[in-house]
Amino acid sequence: MLEYFSDYPWNLSLSMALDMGANMDEIDRASRSLRDGKIPEGMDPAQAFFHAWDDAGQKLAASAAGDEEAGHGLTASEKYRRAAIMLITAERMPHHNYPPRLEAYDRMLHYFAKYVELGHVNCERVMVPYQDAVLPALLVKAEGATPAPCMVHFNGLDGVKEFLFMSGFPAALAKRGISTLIVDNPGVGEALRKHGLHNFPEAEVPAAACIDYLERRPEVDRDRIGMIALSMGGYHAPRATAFEPRFKCCVAWGANYDFGKRFRMRLEGQGTQKSVPHFVEHVQWVLGAQSVEACLDTASGFTLKGILDRIRVPILINHGELDRQVPVESAYLTYEDCINSPRRELRIFTAEEGGEQHCSIGNMSLATDYMADWIADVLAANRAAKS
Repeated sequence: MLEYFSDYPWNLSLSMALDMGANMDEIDRASRSLRDGKIPEGMDPAQAFFHAWDDAGQKLAASAAGDEEAGHGLTASEKYRRAAIMLITAERMPHHNYPPRLEAYDRMLHYFAKYVELGHVNCERVMVPYQDAVLPALLVKAEGATPAPCMVHFNGLDGVKEFLFMSGFPAALAKRGISTLIVDNPGVGEALRKHGLHNFPEAEVPAAACIDYLERRPEVDRDRIGMIALSMGGYHAPRATAFEPRFKCCVAWGANYDFGKRFRMRLEGQGTQKSVPHFVEHVQWVLGAQSVEACLDTASGFTLKGILDRIRVPILINHGELDRQVPVESAYLTYEDCINSPRRELRIFTAEEGGEQHCSIGNMSLATDYMADWIADVLAANRAAKS
């Protein structure tokens, strides 16, 4: 992972932007004053980061609008794509109640939609019915014959579905004949910001709603639906698969065996690196907790201990050996407990090969290609078994 700054959450965010396909020159232009410590007096450093990247994104979008007006739709689409990346990166930095952050999120959604529209991108915005609300999602359709298998893709603690789309993973699956439903599950993205849906341990509840939705899509093979999630989703995907028998495979993109335990350790000053600057406040927002004590109470339910023996389908756990947020031990614990999976696999990415950081951020293509191949192999085998 590129160590451009001296701050871990900043470097993580910058590397996420690069993995989405940001332009390094545009990143450098937005960030060099931050790197050199030139932050406005009295301003929260996270806010300074936000404004630097937000300004850069708005400049790109203004240029894209000019291209669009001139009739150069593909050029405009590409600039809107990079503008959306800048705003995804900016928006996750300051406190969630910072008013400019809320405005930037809306602009990001607009820029992303323009990128998809003008570029004729394989990405359909959909709404998954969920209780009395909806789960906003993006459907990336498989290339080739239909009905095709589909992966339900949940997020982590602080991601958004647009980041997952631009990671390149859904496109890699599409080329292998597999669709992806990329979901803003409760606690992230639009589900949290627009619909007030908070996260909770029973991940199988929103995951089941996604299967219900996909079973009504004629281009989806209802007998070949899998589950994947990254980061905190390393808890969600195995949990959902353990309690939702309709899933035919599972991928934990970065293990997360006991989130509650690690959250308590962080509060006690014994924890690992934070993904965002205002970490404790962010977790409270995600969980809808009014106090740290209430947050701890809810977080304690996010553990895989004692449930993974329920998984009876193939599972892949991949992890970076030098993950500074979730120690690699979490991957081994997850793997060891999946005793009834007919095909369990543990893939540890090393410093020598790359992809050794959290969810392989900094070199995500190593993980995304490996996962795409594994999923294609498993779901192809699943089809062979049916016939």
